[in-house]
This record gives sequence, structure tokens and C-alpha cells, in this order.
Amino acid sequence: MNEEALNGSMRKFLKTVGVTSQREIEKAVRAAVDDGRLKGTETLPAQMVLTIAGVSLTFTIEGTIELA
Repeated sequence: MNEEALNGSMRKFLKTVGVTSQREIEKAVRAAVDDGRLKGTETLPAQMVLTIAGVSLTFTIEGTIELA
């Protein structure tokens, strides 16, 4: 296994996950505020599930997203 290739590939994947996830969360929250489902002051529970086929990895990260 090439450690440098693995690390580079992981960094690229995680950067994509971070940027894309933030964009999607922002869109969903703005839409929910705009249509009245949220007031914009809530704290929302959040969960991210990472799965990687081939190594039987399923890892869940839980947290919160505060709107105010």
C-alpha cells in the first residue's frame, strides 16, 4: 500500500465531503426558514454516516447545528 496515495486520496475525499455537506446543509436550512418550517433560532441534531465498502466500515458521527 502506498501511504502517500492513501493519505492524498483521503484528504481529497474529505475536502469534497466537507464542502458539499456544508452547501447542502445551508440550502436545506435556508429553505426550511423561508417556508416557515424553522424559525432560525433552533439547534438541530445532525448525523453523518460514513461507509466504505471493501473494509466493512460504517462510522456514525453525531452533533448539533446551531442556527442562532
